[in-house]
Amino acid sequence: MTTTDTSPQQERYFALIDRLLECPNGTEPEVLDSSPELLDAGFVQALMQTASYFAHQDNPEAAKFLIFIARELARQLGLYPQPEET
Repeated sequence: MTTTDTSPQQERYFALIDRLLECPNGTEPEVLDSSPELLDAGFVQALMQTASYFAHQDNPEAAKFLIFIARELARQLGLYPQPEET
């Protein structure tokens, strides 16, 4: 995915997203673990931006995959609201 006006950090986010999209199924945790310094709210946002791009480019499978990764990572980072237990 090519972007304009991106910061060096965003470039690293998008490079990690490219690696996720290209890695063999099941190796996503290893890909993410290889760059722990990038696993933050900004990366979750980059995942969602890229998922939106793919959704608009008629690539729903890539969009769903990235949304899944974003949701799981947001949960792990404490960014995703957890339902209250009653």
